[in-house]
Amino acid sequence: MKHLLSAADLSKDQVLELLDTAEQMHDVQHRDVKKLPALRGRTVVNLFFEDSTRTRSSFEIAGKWLSADVINVSAKGSSVSKGESLRDTVMTVASMGVDGLIIRHHASGAPAQVARWVNAAIVNAGDGTHEHPTQALLDAYTMRRRLGDLEGKHVAIVGDLTHSRVVRSNLLLLRTLGAQITLVAPPTLMPSGISDWAAAEGFSITGELDPVLPTIDVAMMLRVQKERMSGGYFPTPREYTIGYGLTRDRLRKLPEHAVICHPGPMNRGLEIAADAADEARSAILDQVSAGVAVRMSVLYHLLGGNA
Repeated sequence: MKHLLSAADLSKDQVLELLDTAEQMHDVQHRDVKKLPALRGRTVVNLFFEDSTRTRSSFEIAGKWLSADVINVSAKGSSVSKGESLRDTVMTVASMGVDGLIIRHHASGAPAQVARWVNAAIVNAGDGTHEHPTQALLDAYTMRRRLGDLEGKHVAIVGDLTHSRVVRSNLLLLRTLGAQITLVAPPTLMPSGISDWAAAEGFSITGELDPVLPTIDVAMMLRVQKERMSGGYFPTPREYTIGYGLTRDRLRKLPEHAVICHPGPMNRGLEIAADAADEARSAILDQVSAGVAVRMSVLYHLLGGNA
C-alpha cells in the first residue's frame, strides 16, 4: 500500500489487516508510556487546508506515538495565504525529504493529484465532498468492537448525504466488509445520481427514517453541514429534526443492541438529540478513541518496515 486515497482502493483483506493492527495499537493508549519505535526517523507532515480538530489531532498523536517526527502546516499560517498554489506548496514541503503527507483539502481529488506530484506516501484526510477513508476505517473499527463481524449487519446512514465525504467512504468500505447499507435523507439532501449507484452497488435509499430504525444494527447520524449550503435544503431546523433527527422518541424504536455513531462534530438538537448522543448505546466517544489507533495502523502500514 503506497497511498490511502480512497476506501475503494482497499480489498477486504487489506481492511481487515488494518483493523487487526489497530486493535494492537489501541492497547498503546492504555500504557503509561505511549510510545512505539516503529516510525523512528520518519517525518510526517499534516497539511490541512481546512479546519479540523479530531482528524488533525489524532493524526498528530498517532505519528508521535509511533515515534515519527510530526509537523503541522495549516493554510492560514503558510504561504498559501499569500497566494501560493497547492502544487508549489506540496512540492516545497516534499523537497525537504518528508516521508508522508496527510492532506485535507476543500477540493475533491486534491490528495490524488498530490500523489502524482511527489514520492511521499499520501493519506487523504478529507477532500471536499468526496471521501474520508480513515474516518470510514475508524467507524468500521468501532462497529466491529461493538457488534463483531460486520457481514450482514444493517447500517443506516442518515442526514446530509449531499455534502458529506464520510458517506461515500463508509458506503464503499462497509460494503467491502459485507454490511447492508440504507441511506436515509430528504430528497433535497440526496446526491444526484444516487439511484443509479444504489442499483449498481446493491444498497438501499429512502426518504423515511422511522420504518428503518427497528431493522438496523447501526444508526450513523451525519452532521448537517450548514457551511456548505447556499439555499433552502429544508424549511427550518425544527422540521429537519422532526423528519430526520435521532430524537428521544426515535431512540425507543432502535433495537437494544443497536449502536449510535456520529463522525462529529455534532449539531446537538438538530440531527441528534443529547439523549441519543450521551446514552449507553452511543459509540461516539469510542469513535474518537478509535481514530488514534486506526491512524496509527494506517501510518504503520504505509511507512513502517513491512509497508
